[in-house]
Amino acid sequence: MTCVAVNDVKLEVTSKRRNKLLKRIEVEFQVSHEGEGTPSRIEVRKNLASILDVDEEKVYVKRIETKTGMNLSIGKANIYDSPSQAKYVEPEHIILRNKPKTEEKEGE
Repeated sequence: MTCVAVNDVKLEVTSKRRNKLLKRIEVEFQVSHEGEGTPSRIEVRKNLASILDVDEEKVYVKRIETKTGMNLSIGKANIYDSPSQAKYVEPEHIILRNKPKTEEKEGE
């Protein structure tokens, strides 16, 4: 489908489907990170936002999994129609995980 490469990290969207009830697009992706560690949720979130041409505040990375010894991670993310819809649907811990660390400390 859609792919972007930054340094040695290559992100590819493998599936995309619309969930009308929850007003979001559910995305599955693969991240190839040859010679690098698993990218952070923040990096993946920025790359997904640029690939799908949406505002970063609407993107929430649910999970990223890397098999031991592999340079390939798979993950899932949700892209909402509005940030307020995301706050209504997403669990609080997912919202906190998708914020940069500096914002997290200010809110405590």
